[in-house]
Amino acid sequence: VQLQASGGGLVQAGGSLRLSCAASGIIFSDNFMGWYRQAPGKQREFVATITRGGSTNYSDSVKGRFTISRDNAKNTVYLQMNSLKPEDTAVYYCNARSTYNPKIYYWGQGTQVTVSS
Repeated sequence: VQLQASGGGLVQAGGSLRLSCAASGIIFSDNFMGWYRQAPGKQREFVATITRGGSTNYSDSVKGRFTISRDNAKNTVYLQMNSLKPEDTAVYYCNARSTYNPKIYYWGQGTQVTVSS
């Protein structure tokens, strides 16, 4: 199983980035897909998830600024991040979790997002 995240980078506060995560080795449409992040010295935290049917859930800290979406034909999940803030700086990780067995999940390698003030 591979979850290949990309799209991170350095952006000024107020700017936008779009993260992508391409999955292989899983039946993509059978998985909840999600994004999590980990800032230096902090625990990994939930950002957003999307069900195979397209229902979404967001943390309060990103609601209204970030949008998660998925393309089941391309086995890819996206995270559109707008109005970025310095506190959004973190390594962002893609996660796949089986719809049928939540104990089966996978992590991608992470992509760095840095927001300068």
